[in-house]
Amino acid sequence: MSKTFAATAALAVLALAGAANAQTAPGTWTLSLEAGSEMATDGDVHEGAIAPVADLGPLNPALAGVAAELRIEPRSYDDIYGDAFNVGFEAAYGVSENAEAFGSVRYVKSDEGTVQVGGAFVPALATTLPVFGTFGDVETWAVEAGYRQYFGAGAIRPYVAGRLGVAFTDSVAATFAIPDANILISDAPFYDGSTSLSAGIDLGVSWRVNDTLSLQAETGYRYVGELEDDDSAIGGLGLASINNVGDRTYVPVTLRAKFAF
Repeated sequence: MSKTFAATAALAVLALAGAANAQTAPGTWTLSLEAGSEMATDGDVHEGAIAPVADLGPLNPALAGVAAELRIEPRSYDDIYGDAFNVGFEAAYGVSENAEAFGSVRYVKSDEGTVQVGGAFVPALATTLPVFGTFGDVETWAVEAGYRQYFGAGAIRPYVAGRLGVAFTDSVAATFAIPDANILISDAPFYDGSTSLSAGIDLGVSWRVNDTLSLQAETGYRYVGELEDDDSAIGGLGLASINNVGDRTYVPVTLRAKFAF
């Protein structure tokens, strides 16, 4: 909530300023530094599944011969990770006084999160034991190109932009635990290193501070495609289907400083 408030306040401050100068010009270059946060709006880290386990003995020898049924529920990026943060840089080329083409590189990280992912029903005990999952950091590099269109003629101008690119996400491991049964599966491969499509639409406000510096506050809607699943550890439990997802949509809140040369 505080990040959203800060971004809204920044937009409001920019909207109150005013002067008459162009913010881009044909044939000019700018370099930018940016940072912000990303709020997941849709997308699951894993889906749900029901998987019978005939014998818990391989997971805990004390439970040899005891059967169970794993009842895994879907969990979203927001459930597990909450907001991500990003940093990046951008190079832009002025196409006209109101438009520019740009290329950017961004690093995005979601810190590891722990959540109850479901339960293990044990018929012999007539009870369901909670199952927890701890999912490792999600680290992504996105390389994108796009086009930004400005409106108006003052120092304060709104803009829209579109972008398309490729996202490179590192492998993700997960640790699963059933504490009441003394069962722990540590650092199980969950997603392999992946290359995915990335795309987005941006809405923002740009403030030309002087001939060298412009500041931008931006939001929008972004998409990153599915990740490559790794079932080497969970497939034997009948859970190979739960990580056939990994795509997500999110709303970014970004602040950018642009330097003209």
